[in-house]
Amino acid sequence: MLDMALYLHIFITLFSILNPLGVIPIFLAVTADENALEKKITIKRTTTAVIIILILSAYLGDYLLKFFGINIDSFRIAGGILLLLMAVHMLQAKIPSTKTNDTETNEAIEKEDVSIVPLAIPLTAGPGTISTVILFSSNMHTFFDKTVLSIIIVLAAVTIWPILTLSRTIGERLGATGLNVATRIMGLILAAIAVQFIIEGIHAFIKTNA
Repeated sequence: MLDMALYLHIFITLFSILNPLGVIPIFLAVTADENALEKKITIKRTTTAVIIILILSAYLGDYLLKFFGINIDSFRIAGGILLLLMAVHMLQAKIPSTKTNDTETNEAIEKEDVSIVPLAIPLTAGPGTISTVILFSSNMHTFFDKTVLSIIIVLAAVTIWPILTLSRTIGERLGATGLNVATRIMGLILAAIAVQFIIEGIHAFIKTNA
């Protein structure tokens, strides 16, 4: 049965964490020397890499947790804390340090291909995004549910394509203030979701060990 409210919740969560609007300044910096065709190729590779990484996380995440002996409730709490830290940075209109730092950005400017690192990993499909996908996937036990999750991942990731394609126009229209406001809104949404993850994790952990 289709739970549209849940699927919309997942999409909004993934879009908030991916935060393609917040990636625009770094994208413009690391692709400054690329022509229009090269930028299109970079965007295509970045979007494709994000989709592959997140779908693999959705299908292999549970096995990875079992391999390391990690309880899903503990992972939910840890994932919630990680998302909360990211949200705090976003509320300050900063790129979370869990995604990238100044050193990595400066190195990326000098690289020939920036589509995979740092644009796909860790700037968009970073630890927070991967953790969130694993958490959502852990509650989906049927092939149908996993398939729907995969579709949502693709839809969320595909939003990167038009936003980065129009990055210069969007950056000029919104300006630094507009991009910061958008990042803060995404951060607020992400903070609420992070707190929900933590509360659910603590509640489930207490219930399991009561």
